Amino acid sequence: MKIHQFSAEEALASLKSRHEGLSLAEVQHRLSEYGANQVEVIRGESLILRFIKEFIHFFALILWLAAGLAFFAESRQPGGGMAMLGYAILGVIVINGLFSFWQQYRAERAISALQKLLPHYVKVIRDGELGQMLVANLVPGDIVLLQEGDNVPADCRLLEAFSLRVNNATVTGESLPQMRDAQPSSEENLERSRNTLLAGTSVVSGEGRAVVFATGMHTEFGKIAHLTQTTVKSVSPLQLEIARLSRIIAVLSLTVGVVFFFI
Repeated sequence: MKIHQFSAEEALASLKSRHEGLSLAEVQHRLSEYGANQVEVIRGESLILRFIKEFIHFFALILWLAAGLAFFAESRQPGGGMAMLGYAILGVIVINGLFSFWQQYRAERAISALQKLLPHYVKVIRDGELGQMLVANLVPGDIVLLQEGDNVPADCRLLEAFSLRVNNATVTGESLPQMRDAQPSSEENLERSRNTLLAGTSVVSGEGRAVVFATGMHTEFGKIAHLTQTTVKSVSPLQLEIARLSRIIAVLSLTVGVVFFFI
């Protein structure tokens, strides 16, 4: 069975937690085991390096060569229109490079936007005492208190709920707030369970007490962030058309350039 199908007491027992919260020693142990509760950024190449690479990949180099041959042909026979062809090729290189780089930049900014959906602090019960903690220090088994206006810091299973409604649009795409309670759920999918609160969503009304069962990149929110960074970039219709036009121009320029070179 999954945690949302358990009763509140069974959910606590499965996480080896209790209503009074975890001990500080157990928190430290779990923090070292599960890591910080935050969206991890997959480090790649710097923006400057990625920008440069858009203009020096194999296909771009062929276009640079084609542009050079077009200008060379123009120098051998001025007024033949080859300079215009050379400038057209340079335009294709610049447009294609900027468009590809912009797509990568937008994906990177999407991660920054996702990170802003998580709160910085949350009310946590540990060793029977209520305190405000950094969200990054949350671990599975922590007991959190949430109320209207709070953003959910991790994936949680409700232990108590009082007229609680949440906005799940950021994770599930549901446009209307959803009611939540602490009763066991028969749903198979975690996202549709009435007793779970997902990281990155927000409490619209009411209040509740819940136990954290997933943090960081193990949350549904973290999985979305991971996919955002690792999904293979698709080729747009505009890029396909630019590539087709570039091949035609490159072949034409190379042919004309070679002809002029041997004349």
